[in-house]
Amino acid sequence: MKQSQTDVLIVGGGVGGVAAALAAAAMGRRVIITEPTNWLGGQLTAQAVPPDEHRWIESFGCTRRYRQFRNAVRRYYRQHYPLTAEARGNPHLNPGDGFVSRLCHEPRVGLAIIEQMLAPHRSSGRLAVLPRHEPIAADAVGDRVRSVTLRDLNSGNELTISAPYILDATELGDLLPLAGVEYVSGAESRRDTGELHALDGPANPEDVQSLTWCFAMGYDPHGEHVIDKPAQYEFWRDYQPKLTPQWPMKLLGWTHQLPQTLETAHRVLMSDEGTQEQNRQALWLFRRILAAHHYQQPRPDEVTIVNWHMNDYWQANIIDAPPEQVACHLEAARQLSLSVLYWLQTEAPRPDGGVGYPGLCMRGDITGTSDGLAKAPYIRESRRIKALFTVTENHVGTEARCGRNYISSEHMVYHGKEQGSFAGVTAETFHDSVGIGAYRIDLHPSTAGRNYIDISSLPFQIPLGALIPCRVRNLLAACKNIGTTHITNGCYRLHPVEWNIGEAAGALAAYCLEHDLEPNAVREKSDHLSDFQNMLARQGVELAWPVLSPL
Repeated sequence: MKQSQTDVLIVGGGVGGVAAALAAAAMGRRVIITEPTNWLGGQLTAQAVPPDEHRWIESFGCTRRYRQFRNAVRRYYRQHYPLTAEARGNPHLNPGDGFVSRLCHEPRVGLAIIEQMLAPHRSSGRLAVLPRHEPIAADAVGDRVRSVTLRDLNSGNELTISAPYILDATELGDLLPLAGVEYVSGAESRRDTGELHALDGPANPEDVQSLTWCFAMGYDPHGEHVIDKPAQYEFWRDYQPKLTPQWPMKLLGWTHQLPQTLETAHRVLMSDEGTQEQNRQALWLFRRILAAHHYQQPRPDEVTIVNWHMNDYWQANIIDAPPEQVACHLEAARQLSLSVLYWLQTEAPRPDGGVGYPGLCMRGDITGTSDGLAKAPYIRESRRIKALFTVTENHVGTEARCGRNYISSEHMVYHGKEQGSFAGVTAETFHDSVGIGAYRIDLHPSTAGRNYIDISSLPFQIPLGALIPCRVRNLLAACKNIGTTHITNGCYRLHPVEWNIGEAAGALAAYCLEHDLEPNAVREKSDHLSDFQNMLARQGVELAWPVLSPL
């Protein structure tokens, strides 16, 4: 078995892992980052999930490095794509004009920008990237993790890497059980957290948000691209979810439930009407990543990402399940997504009375796969460390802090430059803030059969204590495995927040090495905490929200 050593080992190359690597390497530390796929970037790339972001993202509310990523994506399109003059000159170009984000872009473009951002650190020798490596063991003694052993998924060879600081940036918090780090998973009880939307009964570790195997789908209006019928197609075509509250229709269909109200709504694939409200009923436009109207003639066929209610997979929880069960359920999730495409191609009702859109096609060239599915599933909920501090709904939930007669945080406008409030109410102010974020508490149907929980939250801060385990001294959480609950995971799991978490974790590891401190000492000693926060601010990490007030 080969062995290696570094200053900071980052296991997991998703959004948080990449941001952590950038921060630690920029502070002069030697970094190794590992990733089970051959694409760094997680949600932005291998999982094919266009960024979910808040309404103020173009002006503030993210780190400088995340903004550099966003700006570089637009610059890449302007430099390399045959855009129209209007699109090229739009400072807020949205390549796909998808409704979910102000920057719906292709996964490969995100990958190109991430590689550009990492390139100087790789060429300097400070950063090594190990694609197609997964953790299989960890050596922990007392309250320190000394090393992690990884398997090369191509060769089968094993490599043990030791480091004074180890960051878990895996999608499921895979290092936590390997290293004996205390963690929780699933849904907490209301009697334990005091949260309005937590479980009435006992905690349930099996109650985890659904995952989704996204795919890139193109449309060739004159083509015939029907795939072979998936092996599990009949099951998924006829499947009617058994959820509480009730889901009153089949999963594959244009009718579904609105996440916020659970009212029944009807969607269409595409809309030719052009009004904003009619277009918002078109699933095609929700996560479109290639909008033909941005291009010169001859215009390309459009492409969208299918991450819809139809391909959410909640049949089982894969956290801490035996490997053979995990493989079985991941294959079922793939089958569900393939069945969605086949249904769309062959049986989906059309407005003209016909059925099926045979011109729909997989775009594996977009996702870097032979079948068009993303390289990895989109995991919404991870194991979560038992942290020095845990964020609950009572810290960030609008209803929990304002009562039922609240003004939704989606209807706020920016008015100033200092920390402000919404009708006198803010999310909890954390003295140890290492960043900010904003997103609704958005929980998809769960593996315990619970329907959507989609409620308003207030723009929030990221407390340093949520990144630090309660016992282990040299392992940090660097993505959605921080100290949140099942409920607050719903607003801390999105792209810019995960980036900020990873960037703070990478910077903290480098700061601790520089000052010969441990993470809990940085948090507990006011002079070091202030020094660390000032350093983050100099690097472009926003620690507090500006004034926001109701529209």
